[in-house]
Amino acid sequence: MVESSPLSPLPITSLGASHTPDAAHELQVEDLHVHHGKICALAEVSFSIGCGHCVGVLGQNGAGKSTLLKSIAGLLPTVKGHIHWRGLPLNKVRSEIAYLPQIDSIDPYFPLTVEGMVDMGRYPHLGEHARWRKLDREVVETALETLQLQDLRHRRLYQLSGGQRQRAQIARALAQEAHILLLDEPFSGLDEPSQRMLIKVLRDLADNGRLLLVCHHDLKAVPEIFDTVLLLNRKPVGFGRTEEAFTPENLKAAFERRPEDVHV
Repeated sequence: MVESSPLSPLPITSLGASHTPDAAHELQVEDLHVHHGKICALAEVSFSIGCGHCVGVLGQNGAGKSTLLKSIAGLLPTVKGHIHWRGLPLNKVRSEIAYLPQIDSIDPYFPLTVEGMVDMGRYPHLGEHARWRKLDREVVETALETLQLQDLRHRRLYQLSGGQRQRAQIARALAQEAHILLLDEPFSGLDEPSQRMLIKVLRDLADNGRLLLVCHHDLKAVPEIFDTVLLLNRKPVGFGRTEEAFTPENLKAAFERRPEDVHV
């Protein structure tokens, strides 16, 4: 396993997808309902948020956090409701949204290098004949440099630390030129130095105009990482600026047991 190394300030503004947040770059979720078979996983979810924010999606196991991210990524069908980005439905803006699954859901022994993973971010932009252009290679190179992965480009995933694998996933999202990054428990399994690195990366991404929605379970770190929070218990129980919505009352509602979870 390759050890983590300190990460210096990231030149994230060097990637072309950075932009000044404006009213047009807004994610709108309206009355979203999602079912897993006969089980209601999410209901009555409505919120809107613009670029330039790092949003913590909080709640107990089974609260619908991962379901929400997968729905926004277009990976799950919805029973009811709408999701729009820049006023457009998801099928019109798919390449602007990047979903980063939990590290342990990725097969570390899949024969993929760091550079190969970042290359995947360009696939939505390749032409009809999937021919690489000079621009595609330049974007990949910039993403590797931004996350300081140049020296690891030929490493296989199993040769990386957890923090390095997360950085490779984020570099893939940057190569995709995604405006929205959906991260499912990105801090899970990381040591403290890697966690500090990742906090810096996420904050820099938000400060440079990306919108991040991050499933997270460590409540102590919430005020440091997130400027906005969405608390779920299959339905929203709180949404807003962290200093306003991250309250004992909302936390109690988010983490109380639901009647359907009580087994006699």
